[in-house]
Amino acid sequence: MAKKLIYIVEDEMHIQELIRFNLEENGYEVDCFESGEAMLDVVGRKRPDLFVLDIMLPGIDGFEICRRIKENYELKKIPIIMLTAKNDELDRVLGLELGADDYISKPFSVREFIARVKVVFRRQADTAENTSKTINVGKISIDFERREVYKDGQIIEMTFKEYELLKLLIINKGKVLSREMLLEKVWGYDFFGETRTVDVHIRYLRQKIEDDNNNPAYIETVRGIGYRFSDKEDQE
Repeated sequence: MAKKLIYIVEDEMHIQELIRFNLEENGYEVDCFESGEAMLDVVGRKRPDLFVLDIMLPGIDGFEICRRIKENYELKKIPIIMLTAKNDELDRVLGLELGADDYISKPFSVREFIARVKVVFRRQADTAENTSKTINVGKISIDFERREVYKDGQIIEMTFKEYELLKLLIINKGKVLSREMLLEKVWGYDFFGETRTVDVHIRYLRQKIEDDNNNPAYIETVRGIGYRFSDKEDQE
């Protein structure tokens, strides 16, 4: 089996080498870049399986690189981990809004970093093994084989985490899923104290699948607990 290829965009050489060494020790292929421009020059010829983007970079920053990746049809489904010295909630939310799948603040534990990388690839492998059937709920349908979501027959563009979150909710239709449970199942590691991450993703999911965000027909908030996927149209 071919090694997974990871692109690291990081201008601090000691961090770049630390990440490279540990990823290679864990069986991954790694290409490192000191700027977004250098990486974008290469990615059209050789696509990775994962991007790790520092935010504070010379030239274009990590947010702009993330935006360009997600606007590119051939790259947009490749997961992104944002890596930054900033620990501001607004930066975290912005990264998620742009389509990043994870956000790690410096200084970080190398073991935790490797664990998060493994989670990304494990989720992809689990999805690839899913049945090819399509689940339909109201106006929404999910094609598990293609990893595509449709509303009224029109495809909806989603990030990796948005898709995984919606899939978990719709498979468990009618059940109340806590924020902590959603974090564990979708993110795959202890994200204690960061349940707002789920709320941010739910907000953007609603914008994409609901007709009225103020009166959601699909993703219901269960106050103090979490969320439940239902279909009010089926109940009418």
